[in-house]
Amino acid sequence: MLSKKTQYAFQALGYMAQQKNNEPILIAEIAKKKKIPLKFLENILLVMRKDGILESKKGKGGGYYFKVKPSQITLARVIRLLDGPIAPLSCVSLHFYERCKNCDEKHCGLHDMMIKVRDANLKILESKTVADIT
Repeated sequence: MLSKKTQYAFQALGYMAQQKNNEPILIAEIAKKKKIPLKFLENILLVMRKDGILESKKGKGGGYYFKVKPSQITLARVIRLLDGPIAPLSCVSLHFYERCKNCDEKHCGLHDMMIKVRDANLKILESKTVADIT
């Protein structure tokens, strides 16, 4: 399940992508249009700026804008950035792997099934981008 943080991120990114001109947009405008708490949105956009998805400009005409084209930002990237692993179990995670306690992965039916779940999710989330959700 996506966290509220990630849901808000997708709403904000979708709104920004709809603008088409990639001019800086004030956080307050996004928050008002998408009904996202301002302080919460500030933190979300800051994380995405630090990751290189967005850039910001201060002063008159300032705000946030895309550093990377929306068509190049996969949904999987945003989810991992804000929520962490996409995999339902840590033992099948590609980026956040941890071995399960008291489990033999070679003979675990749950492990094998969750790999299929992970792969099905990733097939969609790594092929769809922010441009696809506008």
